[in-house]
Amino acid sequence: MERLPIPKYVFNFWFIFILIVGFLPPLILNFSVLKGLISSLLSLHTIFLSILIEALPFVLIGILIAGFIQIFITEEHIQRWIPRNTLMAVIMSCLVGALFPACECGIVPIVRRLIAKGVPIHAAIGFMLTGPLINPIVILSTYMAFGNNFKIAILRMIIGFVIAIIVALLISLFFKGSQFKGSLHPPSSSINTQTPSFITKLLNMFKHAIDEFFDMGKYLIIGAFLAAFVQTYVSTKTLVEIGDGLSTSILVMMSLAFILSLCSEADAFIGASFNAIFSTPSILAFLIFGPMIDLKNTIMLMSVFRLKFVLTLVALVATVVYFSILILSAYL
Repeated sequence: MERLPIPKYVFNFWFIFILIVGFLPPLILNFSVLKGLISSLLSLHTIFLSILIEALPFVLIGILIAGFIQIFITEEHIQRWIPRNTLMAVIMSCLVGALFPACECGIVPIVRRLIAKGVPIHAAIGFMLTGPLINPIVILSTYMAFGNNFKIAILRMIIGFVIAIIVALLISLFFKGSQFKGSLHPPSSSINTQTPSFITKLLNMFKHAIDEFFDMGKYLIIGAFLAAFVQTYVSTKTLVEIGDGLSTSILVMMSLAFILSLCSEADAFIGASFNAIFSTPSILAFLIFGPMIDLKNTIMLMSVFRLKFVLTLVALVATVVYFSILILSAYL
């Protein structure tokens, strides 16, 4: 008598059953393992939400500004405002960024829209690096975090400004063109109709901002989750123990800034908490590198720009920050 074939779902059922029987009792018996797992997941969830809630208002501001640039700023305006000389274009963009209150994740959609409108890549990068780092809100929070002491705030502003100029000039040597992964979605035909009214332009601005939010929002969520995951499962204590010497302590604090992905308006208070453990140069490396490049905005940059460009930018910022702080450490 011929045997009937055993359905595949039977094997799947028994496989799942064996897994449950084999692994559930040890987990139940070893309650501390299960409790530790639940605790770490709750911690991951809390950190993820805190990063997301902290970043969202600035992203919303960023996409509204990006929408304004798309609808109200023309290529002719950009050509009139941006100097043709590379050095002057970089300095001007860094000065504008220094006066612009933006977070490192909220500034990415603005930079994308500026480049699409004709701003040179080096000028856009100068704006991107200084905006989150030395705007008035960041300087004030740094001043307050370090006991109403202007020293760290002034050093952060001056050194960060010079580093941003150096990195932007290096970018101008290595890259030309927009460096986008692909062409941006063209504006809808309704935007290009003959002289729309102000109300129509305003509605188009909000429409564009909504599209921008859903385009960039998913990468913000991915970046926030990765930053939360690293914070939860990578031991900060281990990193701190590594930083014995000056050079290693600078690297440790830069790594912490990248991993923690803090909002630049609040990172000074975290940096001040390391004041008793690390030297002033290491604290400055933390305060300068984090707002320029962190895990969260790296993911967002990779969604917009070519991978080679993003990796080069991260490497340039890290190298220039590290050696600048190392060289200046004797005077800090």
